[in-house]
Amino acid sequence: MLLVALVLGFATFGAGCADPSPSPVETEGTEPLGMKEVTVPITAAVTTLVSPGAEPRELLRPRYLPGTTQEVTLRTDYRIQQQVNEQPSRDFSPAALTIPMTARAGTDGVDVTVGTVTTPDPVLNKAFTTADGSYAGLEMSDLGAITELRLAPSPDTPNSARAALEQAFYQAVYRSIAFPDELVGVGAVWTVHQQINGGVALDQVTTATLTSRDGDRLTIDLQVSQIPTDDVWALPNDAGSLDIDGYVMEGTGTIIVDLGLPLPVSGAIEVGGQQTYRDSRSASILVQTQSTRISWAE
Repeated sequence: MLLVALVLGFATFGAGCADPSPSPVETEGTEPLGMKEVTVPITAAVTTLVSPGAEPRELLRPRYLPGTTQEVTLRTDYRIQQQVNEQPSRDFSPAALTIPMTARAGTDGVDVTVGTVTTPDPVLNKAFTTADGSYAGLEMSDLGAITELRLAPSPDTPNSARAALEQAFYQAVYRSIAFPDELVGVGAVWTVHQQINGGVALDQVTTATLTSRDGDRLTIDLQVSQIPTDDVWALPNDAGSLDIDGYVMEGTGTIIVDLGLPLPVSGAIEVGGQQTYRDSRSASILVQTQSTRISWAE
């Protein structure tokens, strides 16, 4: 029976394992433009300095003023293929999204208004026609880490577009970067450790290298690795559990950030790998190959 559960349940697995999102909590009375918000707490990001880099050195801190606005486009492209035993591999990849947005800095976070979202999927593209004006709020720490995500899709947005938009923001949040709490210069290296809590609990470590600087514009190379904290994956919808036989998720990228602007200016990061899961009660084996690419452009 587990094989049946796999076939029925894994179509939604990729989003929950590769970039799992905590359960949102609805809030009343704080929504902009009369929309209901959901609030998603983000696990703490812990930075550790590895090398301070060359002189001159200084503390890297966001220094945008409240009211600062930025026009930027986020693109997400998530690929997932799954194979159960010797059956043919199946492609469960959702459509890529291109999300133009306007970010406005507040006193302790960033308010984001979503423009016209586009996607190659004609059905989903039509669903997004009523999503203009959807809202996202990002609470930020002094080190630039995102500590909370608030989401409020436009009231007429269909569920398919809501889910796709929310997943895109989850992916972007867990590919963001925080600064070290020490003086650094060009060549500095630091790590950002973050736990991602989903069906498979993961330890994510991002190694950041400050490769160049031009005033407030920083070019940062990124290396990402994820390691399960347990050897069991709890299936969605209480469908049982699987043993984790193998798990590889890693990737690289480069982003450019401006300390005077609230969101990345440009760049991309891609994380991917393969996982193998086994049912200890039978011979059922699931092999999953996936990758997520997040990119920013002004």
